[in-house]
Amino acid sequence: MLDPYITLNELAQELRPMSQGIEWFESLSAEEQSNTLRLLSHFCIQARATAEDGPESIRRAGLRATHTPAVLIVRGRIDQQLGKIAGLTPHDERLKSFRLLIAVLAVADERRRERFCSDGCGHAWHRLTVATPEAST
Repeated sequence: MLDPYITLNELAQELRPMSQGIEWFESLSAEEQSNTLRLLSHFCIQARATAEDGPESIRRAGLRATHTPAVLIVRGRIDQQLGKIAGLTPHDERLKSFRLLIAVLAVADERRRERFCSDGCGHAWHRLTVATPEAST
């Protein structure tokens, strides 16, 4: 895959299948996965994620409400919870966190597009196009 900034936004906008995103994420080292989760957490904050985004994000990520990242996303201040989710270290929790943070970004960014960018904006990530197979190599 190309630039992680683009890849993460393509995943959130469903321009790239989540199965491809999971394959990419799992190919990263533990340190790269942690960095990716921190980056995603930052993207969610930039997109103005709210605590109310939690239930829909859990649903979209396909997680059970009892999974650790799902429990965290609905408790407390969203910025603190996003940081906790990005900091989870067991491999299976990192993968769940990745799926959840992509979903949080999707929910928050959709709202931002509707409210602030519907008449156009300068956000380069709002002008991405559908990923082609050759772009993923």
